[in-house]
Amino acid sequence: MSDTSWRGPILVTGTDTDVGKTVVTAAITAAAQAAGLRVAVIKPGQTGTVTGAPSDIDTVNRLAAPLTARTLANFPEPLAPLAAARVAAMEPLELYTVVDAVRAETDKHDLVLVEGAGGLLVPMGVRPSGEPWTVADLAVSLGAPAVVVARAGLGTLNHTALTLEALERRAVPAGVVLGAWPNEPELVHWANLSELVPNMVGALPDGAGTMDPGVFRRSAPGWLTPALYGVLDDWRTWADDVH
Repeated sequence: MSDTSWRGPILVTGTDTDVGKTVVTAAITAAAQAAGLRVAVIKPGQTGTVTGAPSDIDTVNRLAAPLTARTLANFPEPLAPLAAARVAAMEPLELYTVVDAVRAETDKHDLVLVEGAGGLLVPMGVRPSGEPWTVADLAVSLGAPAVVVARAGLGTLNHTALTLEALERRAVPAGVVLGAWPNEPELVHWANLSELVPNMVGALPDGAGTMDPGVFRRSAPGWLTPALYGVLDDWRTWADDVH
């Protein structure tokens, strides 16, 4: 990923579930809006609504207040979107309905962040043929790059490499953001950081999502490189400064 800032649609995916995609989406939103961009955030499929917890769009709105924020479909059970739709006997997300919705927002905004569910190859919905589609398929259909949100700890190198390889095979440009850098990093975290740096475009401190929204918005540019509208250029200094 170059230091030239991306515009248009960007897919935000992860190496797994609960890696920090939503807070990273909010951070990119905050940094881009601080740079004067009109930003939209789209969540194609929100699952787990039966729990009553705040939705991902609720969290992004609270932390970053994008110009536009939309969820295209809500499903009760905390499952992959296609499975959640089938369990609830609801219409699954159709790929080109999502593509059209993202393109419509792209016409009205400088940046459109599309947050997936779980990892890159989680089944999101169906194509017109009835075959499942994934976030990787959505990136190809949109001709959009991807931000891969990864963990900082043990196991992340394999999961991140697999995700990046899958994107590279599809000719999708990608950069990596660490979803939560620990308050007390250990040897494994420093070792992983040195391995991931060539692909990294950001890293958020652990607990960023619990910050006061004003502090979050002011801090976000310092967590991201210029490719994502931030000012970060020295990883060692950043890791020392966040504590």
